[in-house]
Amino acid sequence: MDTLLMNQTLPPAGLCPEPSPSDAPNLAFHPARESLFNELHTRPFPVLQTPSCLAHLVLLREEPANDAEYRHLQALCARHAVMPPTADSSCYYQNFGGFELRWERHTEFSTYTLIRHSDELSPFSSSPLALLPTQWLNNLPGKLISALQLELIQAPADEPGPELIRQYFEGHRLISSEVKEHKARLWSAYRIHSDGSGRILIHNRELNPCQSGRLVRTLLEMETYRMMLLLALPAAKSIAPEVKTMDQQLATVIQQINQIAGLNDERRLLGELSSLAARIEKLISDNNFRFSAAQAYYQLIINRLEELREQEVGGLQTFREFLQRRLTPAWRTCEAVRNELNDLSRRIDRASELLRTRINLTIEAQNQSLMLNMDQRSHIQLRLQQTVEGLSVAAISYYLVGLTKYLAESAKALGLIHNSALITGLAVPLCVGAVWYAMRKLRRTLEHSKADQG
Repeated sequence: MDTLLMNQTLPPAGLCPEPSPSDAPNLAFHPARESLFNELHTRPFPVLQTPSCLAHLVLLREEPANDAEYRHLQALCARHAVMPPTADSSCYYQNFGGFELRWERHTEFSTYTLIRHSDELSPFSSSPLALLPTQWLNNLPGKLISALQLELIQAPADEPGPELIRQYFEGHRLISSEVKEHKARLWSAYRIHSDGSGRILIHNRELNPCQSGRLVRTLLEMETYRMMLLLALPAAKSIAPEVKTMDQQLATVIQQINQIAGLNDERRLLGELSSLAARIEKLISDNNFRFSAAQAYYQLIINRLEELREQEVGGLQTFREFLQRRLTPAWRTCEAVRNELNDLSRRIDRASELLRTRINLTIEAQNQSLMLNMDQRSHIQLRLQQTVEGLSVAAISYYLVGLTKYLAESAKALGLIHNSALITGLAVPLCVGAVWYAMRKLRRTLEHSKADQG
């Protein structure tokens, strides 16, 4: 065997024979493999040259709005003679010549981002939305929840101070920080300006087009998620008084449990607890998705803020400091209301279980008392039955003795016997014994028959 192995011809080191087509593996792929693999490449960041101007719109969809969105985009594409999106697409990126349109459909909302290369020296002097037909903008499906204009310009040699930058934000107080290891500086006021949109200014120092695109995408996502998070705050504020009222009602019911006088009180309190439980479950059902989404959006905002790697400049508030200081209390309010709802639901369940246990114990006590009464009645019935049996033995024996007396007297009259009274006296114990034995036999037969049926 060793000789045969040594005589085999081996390929040179580092070289392997190429497999023939017949040797190729025929693996059974999962039907969703390709789409799952390509999920990493969906919604890529834009590649932005400096200077650029962007307008970002976020619209809450009114279900069902998918077909309306596709038809709306197709109308714009037909106007500019470009390829429209497919009916099952969730994002669409297209260059329309003078601008680029990026449309993305998410779970709750859709975003429209217009990108225009800008040569203007004055930021925010015009919006890319002016390139779109006014009627088309007015008929966008959904409700606008966020509008943002973003300017990406080359950082001037002499960095302007807040006093000069404030003119681009209509005099509002500014928020600013350096990001990406001092390669860019951000400016914003986080206010709605006279054109109905927010504004962010980026002074680009050393960012390449890809880095600029990733920074812009992070800022747009922060703005979108911020507004989506705050959607839960009005709901939390509106139901908080009702939750507090129900909490007081539950405390009153729990206090009354110790003052229950009878089964009617128990049933009344159980009905009140059932009503409270139904109201709580309805509130949880109506608001659980909104609160869960707010938690997810809050975590996304924190992650995006960490991506910025901000450094404070000139004593101004950073984006992280400003957003966390204002969004964290809003999220904590929503979280507190959701926790109160869940806690109230658990407390109602415990109180209901306690009350049901008390009702079951009351019913068991009543059943035990009823069984004792039935047992007493059965003993009385037994005594009555035994008395009746004794009377029955005496009565039947009396009739049998009477019959014997008639027979004895008839026999005496015929001359068959001489003393009928003696015969009658001797018949008394025999009749009584026979009747008693027959009654005893009958009772045992009935008892065995009842046991077999049971």
